Amino acid sequence: MSTSDAAWPNVAYDYRGAQVLVTGGSHGIGRGIAAAYRAAGADVVITGTRPSAGDYEHDLSGYRYLQLELTDNDQIQAVADALPELDILINNAGGNFAAQNEYDPAIFEKSVQVNLLSAYRLAHACHDKLARSSLPGGASVIGLASMTSYFAVEVVPGYGAAKAGIVQMTKTLALAWAKDGIRVNAVAAGFIRSNMMAWMEQAPAAVAPVMARTPLKRLGHPEDIAGTVLFLTSAAARFVTGQTLPVDGGYSVVG
Repeated sequence: MSTSDAAWPNVAYDYRGAQVLVTGGSHGIGRGIAAAYRAAGADVVITGTRPSAGDYEHDLSGYRYLQLELTDNDQIQAVADALPELDILINNAGGNFAAQNEYDPAIFEKSVQVNLLSAYRLAHACHDKLARSSLPGGASVIGLASMTSYFAVEVVPGYGAAKAGIVQMTKTLALAWAKDGIRVNAVAAGFIRSNMMAWMEQAPAAVAPVMARTPLKRLGHPEDIAGTVLFLTSAAARFVTGQTLPVDGGYSVVG
């Protein structure tokens, strides 16, 4: 049984023949998204920061792997150039730099580059291939936003600014690229079990207020994001574009 089958017992997707790129698909949320597309029959390319797929502890042999540093604009273009065709782009890769002090202008700028500018550069570089897609429901670009798109988090000013930018960029590209048959949407991830959030599970004082505010009373899993992403890129969502959908267990609706 695949990960997606186990997570969604009453839902099945058929992405056979679809060409999908998931940045940051080597781990965490991206890995969950990539696994769901692969389970649905898609041909999936993933990126990671290490030189090869064999440099990871877990098995990535089911994917084509490309190295990508989001601070390297030439490498961003090289990833786009390496794809013969593309139907779906998932701009998942990113990271915060709280440990490096995002109030330092250089680190703030780095965070915006990694979390916003790189996503635009890759989408721009992939535009023409996406425009040639014949995927039912149209080609798609999906961005990964965050609760910091909406709420101030003091320790990550650059990350928050970038994730807020993802929401606005999603709207603008959806408007500009609709004529090319490309839908652009985003998912605002809540507190999801991932490498970035691993510290929280070891800190009860940090988890407690999140649980108190979250109606569903649990942290999310990568499969929770993956299910929403696969819906948004499917023909079932063919009339959805320019939207950012929170996947947060209800966290954002509590006053």
